[in-house]
Amino acid sequence: MFIKSIPSVLTLGNLVIGMVAILISSQGRFNEAALLVVIGMLLDGLDGRAARLLHAESEFGKQLDSLSDLVTFGVAPAAMMYNVILSHLGIAGDALAIWFPMCGALRLARFNVQTKSSSFFVGLPITAAGGILATMALTRPVLHPSIVILPVGMFVLSILMVSNVRYPNFKKVAFPKSAVVLVPLFVVTIFCAIKFHFIRANWIIFGVLAVYAIYGMLRGMRYRHVRHRRSNSTSQDADIDREMETSSTYREI
Repeated sequence: MFIKSIPSVLTLGNLVIGMVAILISSQGRFNEAALLVVIGMLLDGLDGRAARLLHAESEFGKQLDSLSDLVTFGVAPAAMMYNVILSHLGIAGDALAIWFPMCGALRLARFNVQTKSSSFFVGLPITAAGGILATMALTRPVLHPSIVILPVGMFVLSILMVSNVRYPNFKKVAFPKSAVVLVPLFVVTIFCAIKFHFIRANWIIFGVLAVYAIYGMLRGMRYRHVRHRRSNSTSQDADIDREMETSSTYREI
């Protein structure tokens, strides 16, 4: 019975991580808060795989996962951004801090009512959006003017979550079972690397997630362009067919 509960325990761990990230971000510990959000991303991917591996998938687990995601990847990154910069923008900053998790909630609700699984996500997943926002908050010292770039980036991420842009679903990618053992080791390695300043892991994570977000936008633009060309080609073919029918009618007369 306990084994079947492992996915839910991982999901609750994700929720706890999100709450801790909110609390420590209010103390100005943004590096640790961003790291917790990243660890939450790993747990979010791990609980679903554990549920499928243990045949413990359920509607309860799905709803619990969404509620945890809203806290860890919606509220926690928004709180980080608010403490970093939005608090200086008055009512506009307050509205943007509310806007991001609200779009995240809409994104999760839409995902939960989808009846069939697919190889792509419709809209930027809140996990990726929250990871980008949390690590983006750490780029303030090198972005000028950050008071403009960061809020605009946050607004764009919010829009992408509720958009119809399609993103690859990496949850459909098969990983070896040994990956379950390697994930904790990877988490500890990343934590030590950031803690002792061996690498700027936040930049690496931000870059990877930002490429994912941009890829979806470019793919969506290309898809609309191709569809527009095809519709124009179809309409032109229809015009040619009509002209041929008209000319043949004249010949018969």
